[in-house]
Amino acid sequence: MDFATLIGLLGAILLIVTAVVLGAAPGVFLNGASLLIVVGGSLLVVLAKFSIPQFLGAFKAAARAFKFKLPEIQTSIEELVDVANVARKEGVLGLEGRELSSPFLGKGIQMLVDGQPGDTIKQLLDKERLMTLEHNRSGAKVFTAMGDVAPAMGMIGTLIGLVQMLSNMEDPKSIGPAMAVALLTTLYGAMIATMLAGPIADKLTLRMTEEARLQMLYTDALVAIQQGTNPRVIEQMLSSYLPPNKRDKAPEAEAASG
Repeated sequence: MDFATLIGLLGAILLIVTAVVLGAAPGVFLNGASLLIVVGGSLLVVLAKFSIPQFLGAFKAAARAFKFKLPEIQTSIEELVDVANVARKEGVLGLEGRELSSPFLGKGIQMLVDGQPGDTIKQLLDKERLMTLEHNRSGAKVFTAMGDVAPAMGMIGTLIGLVQMLSNMEDPKSIGPAMAVALLTTLYGAMIATMLAGPIADKLTLRMTEEARLQMLYTDALVAIQQGTNPRVIEQMLSSYLPPNKRDKAPEAEAASG
């Protein structure tokens, strides 16, 4: 579970709800027609921008913003160095049936066991990485589009409410409540864009970047293992994926353990 996403979204919603409850007549913030225009209209307009599988797949991908967690880079490097040591001592057949932290890594290991050349392994894994990127990018695009459409639908709802209000000016007492209802659609649109669609789109983009970097790490290591590169050299090569502060500490930890 990604607690940053959960705490951020729930905390923002809680603050808005608290502000509404502490104000006068919180019931005025609920309006069925406004919700219908903003929520229903936004979903339908976004659906028109994408295919049905892309649209439905985006909501499945949204779960990655809350649940999906990748292995740490340092942990992955240690796992890959261990794999390289096994392959050097026992041969690549010694890797068969090994429990691994990533299905992507598992596919690469199976290619090693099957005796695929390094160029083929790199080509197939790069293709797998690009397909994963495209899948994640599609989900992020859907929520980015929703973040763009929801405020516009809110403005459309407000204009509809204003037209209805101005067409019925005979009763001055009805102007205030009608104006409040008209403005609710703008509020709903802004909330969906700012508190839901935008954060999910950004988190999916972050997940996409992190996963692509990890898959590149796996690919580089597997190609090096196939070429018979020394595990220590592989470790030094993979340390470039670490942040500079952790990269500097890696040799110190190795020296201390030696």
